[in-house]
Amino acid sequence: SACALLVTANTVNIGADLGGMAEATQMMTGVKKLFWVPVYAGLMASLLFWASYYMIARIFKWLTLVLLAYVFDAFLAKGDWMAVLRSTVVPHLEWSGEYWATLVALLGTTLSPFLFFWQASLEVEEERKIGRLSLEEREGATDAELRKCRIDVVTGMFVSNLIMYFIILTAAATLHVHGHTNIKSAEEAAGALRPLAGKGAYLLFSLGMIGAGMLSVPVLAGSSAYAIAEAAAWRGSLAERPSMAREFYAVIGLGLLVGLALDYGGFNAISMLFWSAVLNGVLAPPLIAILVLLTSNRRIMGARRNPPWLAALGWITVVVMSLASIAMFATWK
Repeated sequence: SACALLVTANTVNIGADLGGMAEATQMMTGVKKLFWVPVYAGLMASLLFWASYYMIARIFKWLTLVLLAYVFDAFLAKGDWMAVLRSTVVPHLEWSGEYWATLVALLGTTLSPFLFFWQASLEVEEERKIGRLSLEEREGATDAELRKCRIDVVTGMFVSNLIMYFIILTAAATLHVHGHTNIKSAEEAAGALRPLAGKGAYLLFSLGMIGAGMLSVPVLAGSSAYAIAEAAAWRGSLAERPSMAREFYAVIGLGLLVGLALDYGGFNAISMLFWSAVLNGVLAPPLIAILVLLTSNRRIMGARRNPPWLAALGWITVVVMSLASIAMFATWK
């Protein structure tokens, strides 16, 4: 089912993020990464189990600033800016399994299925925050509330894609142009980056990786729990204590434990990140199709249903992502 695939992709991603944070901390401290993996897993569990939703939201808001490290990294890399501009506007196409898998992974990272569950669940948490505790109290939305949500989503997607752009730019301007195209670990990536872009870029890369992991792991574990709780009709909310929503928090704990086990099992963090993104890219189109159908249905949405242009944009997204997945399977050797 969609939930099972979502949880699988999220859990693999959790393992990759824990491993990446541990490797980055090992580079900065010299202490082995296998020491740091359970430290970070425990820190994430403590945050999700015992901090209130409102505290988590505040922490996440400030943690996003750490991602600016990747923007500074790009400028420290001193790449060929004319080549960067040309490659930004002129697409490169290649008929190979590796190319299409990378494109599917890129799309899966941009429109990750966990976002659909996490975004919707956070909107419910925000409603609860202002005292709308029952389903009846949360039904409907004013024009001002929808405008606020639209600004929130558009701004968040713009900033996240801008950060992704600078990560790709940094990798292309340093690692790729010097032949480092088979990176197997975060430590290897940062080590290759240091002589090419300097110690500042090396430290910013490490800091960015820790910050990105701190943001990602709670979201991945939480979205898995929200998705399963909704499908199983369990009680579940980060605003509730673990004793009040045992199944919900059990899913979070299990996701962190399995992610931890993947790191101790010797799985490659870079490979886990890549293939979980590919799985997200394959899973996203049918979920987006369901969302477009639901939000375009007048009986469900009433006067708030999607306008035709927005529904058309949704279907174009479904077609593009589906064709990319089909091309990947057709060309993979």
